[in-house]
Amino acid sequence: MNAHRLARNTFYNLIGQGAPMLLALLAFPLLIQHLGTDRFGALTLVWAVIGYFSLFDLGISRALIRIVAERTAAGRDDEVPVFVWTALGLTCALGMAAALLLAAVTPWMVTGVLSIPQELQQETRLALYVLAASLPLVTTSAALKGVLEGRHHFGVSNAIQVGTGMVTFLGPLAVLPISTSIAAIMVVLVAGRLMAWLAYFVTSIRLLPAAHRHFAFERRSAAVLLRVGGWMAVSSIIGPIMVYMDRFVIGSLISLAAVAYYVTPYEVVTKLWLIPGALAAVLYPTFSAAYAQDRERTARLFGQGVKYAFITLFPVTLAFVTLSYEALELWIGTEFAQNSYRVLQILAVGVLINSLAQIAYALVQGAGRPDLTAKFHLAELPFYLAALGWLAHTYGVTGAALAWTGRVAVDAGLLFFAATRLMSAVTAPHLKRLWLLASLAGISIVTGATLDNVTAKLGFLGIGLPALLSWCWLRWFSAEERAVVLGLLSQSKIVQPLFCKFLRRVS
Repeated sequence: MNAHRLARNTFYNLIGQGAPMLLALLAFPLLIQHLGTDRFGALTLVWAVIGYFSLFDLGISRALIRIVAERTAAGRDDEVPVFVWTALGLTCALGMAAALLLAAVTPWMVTGVLSIPQELQQETRLALYVLAASLPLVTTSAALKGVLEGRHHFGVSNAIQVGTGMVTFLGPLAVLPISTSIAAIMVVLVAGRLMAWLAYFVTSIRLLPAAHRHFAFERRSAAVLLRVGGWMAVSSIIGPIMVYMDRFVIGSLISLAAVAYYVTPYEVVTKLWLIPGALAAVLYPTFSAAYAQDRERTARLFGQGVKYAFITLFPVTLAFVTLSYEALELWIGTEFAQNSYRVLQILAVGVLINSLAQIAYALVQGAGRPDLTAKFHLAELPFYLAALGWLAHTYGVTGAALAWTGRVAVDAGLLFFAATRLMSAVTAPHLKRLWLLASLAGISIVTGATLDNVTAKLGFLGIGLPALLSWCWLRWFSAEERAVVLGLLSQSKIVQPLFCKFLRRVS
């Protein structure tokens, strides 16, 4: 994949993930206002269930991306359709099994696990039943999306994702004039999932004209999909548990109101994942193709991916940490700011760490070692659950945020260790300044979190961010990279010519 195509596909992913983020920023205050804190907390738990079961496919959709990309690059398009139909059969069966499981545990979850008020239990139960019926759509949609990404049609895939995001966040608002029931909202969300499935199916079949002649479920293809996706399945199941378990623990140990205080900043700050996620989604098939043939190019892409993710995300992270209270107070209100600003600070740091780790995750899996990521998750899970339970019980939502950020920090350390070992000494020149930069970033974050005066905060951001970014520009970017950035910026009527002139002088 050339640089232009890599940049274009990354841009498509940014649009596909960024548009829903903007919709969430607009929708959350209105939903909290009209649903109330408890009902909104219950809705976020249902959203969490959707997020978890969308990955309940035993790694088959991710394996399909790799198989479709490899077969297409090798000119073996005739082998792709049977893998697609087999993957659809497997993911449909898994979706049905997940639906039965969710339907079976729903009464226990609503009445025995989560602290759902009596008046909300019936509608929450109905919402989960509606969600359970839609799970085959969710799992097969992941496989169909894998076909598009395996063929590098990220533009089409993300156009559908934008539509799904619109329904996810605007759909509940459309229901409010009629009903505030979570079950009614879930019906609209499921209708949106059905439309997305139809769009994925039609576009995937059109990309594979031979699919009409190879409609079959093949055991050998199923074995290949399960073998490639086997270890990925472990991460696909355990990873979401560690991502979403915090809100369920908070709902069980504290209250639904506490879930809202935690999830609201969480949903905002984790939208920053769209940047590394967009990049990692494109790099994954690229790493898969390049690792065996060109380790130097793979290492260069890895180093650049980490570099660009940091440069893009750190300014936003530092702003979140420094202005967390003021931002939440302006966005939602004083009560939310008082209960959530520390959560926002801690989670922002965790998201930055995890964002860099996503590039290492893509490299490890692209190099054919998904077993390593799975083993890391298996080792982390019991320690994380123990820490989450204790910290949430002792320190409330702030403790839950500490547990989450601590876990992603450990995970990032393991992934970077594995990535550098896989690349051997080739990686070192591309990451040699990372530890010094991490130290400077850590000092900046601690400073921003301890300031309590708005003037001091704004002054710190106005001086500290330009200083750190200037250091990165001069010491971390090569002359070639600076020339590329200047070339891109010079094409923009907004930032040229003064900004480019300044960058050339400091270079």
